[in-house]
Amino acid sequence: MKLERLISIIFKLLNNEILSASSLADEFQVSTRTIYRDIEAICAAGIPVVSYHGTNGGFGIIEGYKFDKSLIGSYDIVNLITVLSSLSSIFEDKEVEHTIERLKLLDTSGNNKTLSVDLESYRTESNSLMELRKAIHEKRVIRFDYVSYKNEFTSRELEPIHLHYKFNNWYLYGYCRERQNYREFRVSRMMRITLTEERFLQNHEMKGDSSYSNGNLQGFEDVVIWVNPNSLANVLDQFQNSSKVMNSDGSMIFTISVYQPLNAGWLISILLSFGSGIKIIQPVELQSILIDEARKIIKVYEDI
Repeated sequence: MKLERLISIIFKLLNNEILSASSLADEFQVSTRTIYRDIEAICAAGIPVVSYHGTNGGFGIIEGYKFDKSLIGSYDIVNLITVLSSLSSIFEDKEVEHTIERLKLLDTSGNNKTLSVDLESYRTESNSLMELRKAIHEKRVIRFDYVSYKNEFTSRELEPIHLHYKFNNWYLYGYCRERQNYREFRVSRMMRITLTEERFLQNHEMKGDSSYSNGNLQGFEDVVIWVNPNSLANVLDQFQNSSKVMNSDGSMIFTISVYQPLNAGWLISILLSFGSGIKIIQPVELQSILIDEARKIIKVYEDI
């Protein structure tokens, strides 16, 4: 990963007077041209790297530059180790593991770890994530079967661009050849993932989050829920960022902003999982949807 390599190069330059491009290229198993591009990126970030000519020439940080105090501290190092360790546990990335080891050598503060991050999810197999990441790095077209939120089965061919972790799930963003457009797929719903030998040449742009940014709240509605005191823990686990009001009897009123709640299948599933521990206050139409779903569940067991 380029980011981890850049971080590693910065720390190596801080801890060595001069390092040659060839030695860096050998260590990271890339070309010297790649190292030169990395050095340019580091300089562009404001870190004063200078080059030295001659037999023992190479790159170094300008004398007197106080990187450890002005740019990164011991707590920053600990936090970097924590986040990278979580990524390493999922992807088994050797470059990340090497970066972690180098960062650990720099952490002489003796600070106890105050942050822990676990990005692993029971919903997604780590093997699938590793295969998808490989496809992204190698620009390989993938094929897979997909189940939409409407439970529709489709077969897709995708030029994968990046993986994204949000809402406790992994998502894959890429160019879908069937739809001739960019699409995002929930990895847990992808089946029979196959990496083809075909490489795509197009340089796709990364996805922005414009749909939910810049105050664009069109389509969002407030869902107001009354929660029984015995169900507070379960509801807080799902909607901890919602607005909450405590009642005198120990119950709570949750207000959640949801995009098109009457069409949000994920919301219906979560609300049903709370059983009789909640009651929908608004929108009233959502009450009818939950009642219909409950009746369908009862009908499944009528013959038992």
